[in-house]
Parts: sequence; structure tokens; C-alpha cells
Amino acid sequence: MHFSIGLRPPQSTLFDGIHSLPPGHYLIADERGIRVTQYWDIEYPSVDEPSEALPEREYVAGFRSALDEAVRIRLRADVPVGCYLSGGIDSCAVLGLAARHRSDPIRAFTLRFDHADYDEGDVAREMAQKAGAEWVPIPITQASLADNFSDALFHGEALCVNSHFVAKFLLSRAVRDAGFKVVLTGEGSDEVLGGYPHFRADMLRYDNAGQDPAEVKRLLAELASRNRISRGILLGGSDGDTISPLMLRLLGFEPSMYAPFSARFERLRRFYRPEALAPFEGVDRASALLDGIDVKRRLNGRAPVHQSLYLWGKTILPDYILTLLGDRMEMAHSIEGRVPFLDHEVGEFLWRTPVNMKIRGTTEKYILREATRDVLTDTVYQRQKHPFLSPPETAGRSRMSELIRDTLRSDAARSVPFFQGDEVRSLADELDEMSAYERGSIDTDVMLMVSTILLHERFGVASA
Repeated sequence: MHFSIGLRPPQSTLFDGIHSLPPGHYLIADERGIRVTQYWDIEYPSVDEPSEALPEREYVAGFRSALDEAVRIRLRADVPVGCYLSGGIDSCAVLGLAARHRSDPIRAFTLRFDHADYDEGDVAREMAQKAGAEWVPIPITQASLADNFSDALFHGEALCVNSHFVAKFLLSRAVRDAGFKVVLTGEGSDEVLGGYPHFRADMLRYDNAGQDPAEVKRLLAELASRNRISRGILLGGSDGDTISPLMLRLLGFEPSMYAPFSARFERLRRFYRPEALAPFEGVDRASALLDGIDVKRRLNGRAPVHQSLYLWGKTILPDYILTLLGDRMEMAHSIEGRVPFLDHEVGEFLWRTPVNMKIRGTTEKYILREATRDVLTDTVYQRQKHPFLSPPETAGRSRMSELIRDTLRSDAARSVPFFQGDEVRSLADELDEMSAYERGSIDTDVMLMVSTILLHERFGVASA
């Protein structure tokens, strides 16, 4: 059930008896058995730990130096190196820095969606021009997403909340077809710099000493209104509502990242058999996030935003972003994705950087903006975070929406042992009657169910 709402207990997979290696660990297998040992971990300082406050310009200069070196060393290769380029500050900063280390134009590959709210092509093209890069747009349609959905899901071996992973699958294929084997990507920036809106919500709710409560409330409302596309996936909850007593007891606050997962569980209840839900009744579902986390050593006494960053970096980052959205979609086409933002020197510098250098009001990644301002366009410098998402799958009449409805009505859906088959089938009919807003509000739920069914079918469980 944790899998079904988009949470995964650390190191677990969809496959019985198969576990993933925890981040920052190595495994040795020999005649004495199997040993898993930790060699590195994130170490945010305690709020009571004495530290020397540096002038802002020194933090900015130090971060620029660390990130620039991380980009430089990742350009080393005996094959051509390209860049994935969206309209976000992460990939734009990487491209801008990489271009300064190259004597020839670097190739920058950008996905272009046939939906204005999700297409960042114009912003990316402007950035490529500033960097002197060779810009390569890759058009993506709902039809191409539908045609490649099952194959991408097979390589990802995980449930999804959006078809953005299929877009990355197609992007990687286009890069391979262009003759490239290595690309620089912007993944990891949000996890070390507090880029997602729920981190900004935590900053406003829990790291707001000295701020006027009315102003905090206004900024939270502004944050929600400016994130209408990603709100259902990344933002949720309201002040004063406690969903997880376990988090409140162990952490002293409830990270905003948890609310969308909890809300999704409640929405999906009707589609699961009572016997499948029974083991989870009365259980604090936040345990899926906290299981295996050394709360006392790594979280207690840290700034709330740093606690949220740590939790996300131990769960969603390795188990979804770097796998389903990253390495597995790239390696499906033998592409090596290199991630400068996850360089250990970059991470260790940012541990020591105050929270207000990462998030300033409702502006995320403040230190990145200032450190790379000279290599960014004004458009990118001033732009708010837009998470990488593909257009809503349930909207309109497209091949993607037809795939969803057909899957929900399929025999494979009825064969999933923990689904209420009739309820799942009725959802397909209900989608036809919903408004665009209503479909959008449950889009992530539908995608979790569809990916469950298709994985069930693709790996032969339905016929086993």
C-alpha cells in the first residue's frame, strides 16, 4: 500500500526478495556473507552548533567555486558530452558553466510539449543562445507518450504519478540517436537547495522567527497560487492540521512534503479491497518515510527545512527521481547521466550554508541564482521553480487518455488482487463526466493505478 500512494519504505522494491542498496553505502559479498556498510551521509549542523556567519558574498563565491568544479570534472570524457536543458535554473546553470569550459559549442537537448503550460522551449532556446550552445528541440506529444508508456515503465520498474518519466525515456533515446553517450543533468538541485514548494512552505511555517504572522499567511497563499500545476503532487495541507502524530512526536513538526501523500491515500481507499487496507488501518503512514532514518543523530536539533531536505534526499530522491526519472530512463538507451549538483563537495558546502541562503521568502535556490547570475538569462534568473512534468494524462481526448481508460477497463485491472475491480472500471466512466479541474485533481491517483496495472501485466503476474 505504501507503494500505491507513492511512498516506498527505504531500500524496498516492487520485487519480492530484491532490495536496493541504501544511499552512501557499499556492499561486499564474499565467503563470509554479505555486508552493507555506510561510507558517507548528509550531516546538517545542529541549530545550537556554534558557527561563523560569513558575509553573503562569501557563501555565494564559495558555492560558485564548488559547483563550477563539479561541472568541469564531469565534462571529462573520451566521447562527446551534451546537456539536458529545460527552462529551469538547474539545467540552465549547468549549461552556462559547462559552456565556459568548452571551446566548441555544447549540444543542449530540450523536450518540447504540445501544451503551453508545460512547454519550456522558448526559455531553453534563449538560454542556449546565451551560452553559445547548439540547441536541439525534441518534440513530445501525448501520442508518443502513450506509445512508449509501457516500455518506459518496464525499464523503470516503479509506479509513477505522471508520464514525465516517459518523456525522459524519449529524450534519452533522441540523445542516443544523435550519437551521444554522456549528458550533464540538473537533477539533485532541488534536494540540496530547497527548490520544491513544500520546502518553501516549511521555511515559512517553521523557520519564520521574527516574521509577521499575517505576512507568513499571505506568502503561503501566494506560494499555493503560484504552483497551480504541481500543487497536487508537491504541496498540500493547511496550517494547524496534523496528519501524522508520529512525525510531530519525532521531529517536532510535520513536513509539508507529507500532506500530498496522505491525501492521496484517502482518495484511493475506494479502489482497494478491505483485506488489502486492513494492515494499514490505525497505522501512521509516515512510518514509510521514517523507517530506517536515524532521527536522533540526523534530524533532531536541525532546522526544520534541513530535516525536510534530509528526509526527501533519503527517500524520494533515490527511489523515484534518480531512478524512474533519471538513471533507468537514461540507461534504457545506454546514456550516462552526470549530476553536478550531487557532487559531494557541493553537498558538503551547502550543509554549512544557512537556510536563508537557500530559501529567501518565497524565492527558492537563492544562492544558486546569485552564484550563476552571470551565465543565466534574465528570464531564467527571475523565474520561479517549475517542476519537470508532462501535461495531464486524463485531459481531453488523446491517445494517452484513451490508454488510461482502456487500462482501467481491462482484464489486467481486474486481475490485480488488491484492487476493487468494479470501482477501478467505474473510474474510467467517471473520467468522461468530470470537469478538467476534477480530472486534474486526481491525475496522480489515476497514474498510480494505471502504472500498477501495466506493471502487473508487463511482468506476467496477470497470467501467472
